[in-house]
This record gives sequence, structure tokens and C-alpha cells, in this order.
Amino acid sequence: MKNGIQNKNVKLQAAKGFTLIEIMVVMVILGLLVAIVAPNIMGRSDQARVTVAETQLSNIANALDLYRLDNGHYPSTQQGLEALVSKPSGTPEPKNWNPEGYMNSVPEDPWGNEYQYISPGVDGPYDLYSFGSDGQEGGEGDAADISVWDVEQ
Repeated sequence: MKNGIQNKNVKLQAAKGFTLIEIMVVMVILGLLVAIVAPNIMGRSDQARVTVAETQLSNIANALDLYRLDNGHYPSTQQGLEALVSKPSGTPEPKNWNPEGYMNSVPEDPWGNEYQYISPGVDGPYDLYSFGSDGQEGGEGDAADISVWDVEQ
């Protein structure tokens, strides 16, 4: 009887674990999945940043519109986007500035740069844009400038 128990233990111990072939098959399958999925995911991070920039531009534009509704004008270029966070000084003076502000803070674009704001603008009552991934005017692809007037609102 003791011998029969030892044989069962040997069989159980032999059945534990994976064979080298099984591990290699799993590794090949994982390699194929990575080869197929990774290029699709990698190319999307740049597009995701562009989408974030477009969303932030729309949010800032909405805050600028609320500022104009309260004060009758947009902040000047000198007052900048900080006029949406704290009461600006200089001209034109905001006559009915909301004490709670229009935004909690002005975000940076997804590439860590400040959004560009000019008032009055060339393309509208103000120009609001990001220089894109390269942080310089012009560019193509994700390095292209992103203007609030190009974003569907």
C-alpha cells in the first residue's frame, strides 16, 4: 500500500508544470498579438493628443464667450487667458468680471506648451491656437498648428 501511494505522488508531481513546447507556443502567440496590435496603438497616441488639444481649445473658447457675455468684450492680448482665472488689470477693464472666474486654471496643451491667444484676431474676434507637437509655428501632421476656428464646436 505504501508503494501505491508513492506511485500516485510521482504521477501527480510529473503532471505539474508546462512543457517547453507549451511555453514556446504561448510565446509565439503573444509575439503575434504584439506584432499586430502594437503598431495600431502606437500611432494613436499622437492623434489622442491632437484630440485633447481640440477639446481644450473648445473649453477655453466657451470660457472666453462667457467672459465676453459678462464684460462686453474679450480679454486683450496683454490680459491673456489668465483673465479667465483671475480678474485682469489694464484695458479694456472688465466691468462685470465673475468673482468665481471662468476657469479654474488655463491648461497647457498636451505637449506642455502654452496656448497662443491674440485679441483681436485675424481669423475671428480672437485667435486661439496650439503650435502642435513641435512647439513651433507651422508644421504637418501632429506638428501642425491647431486653431480653435478649425475645431468643430
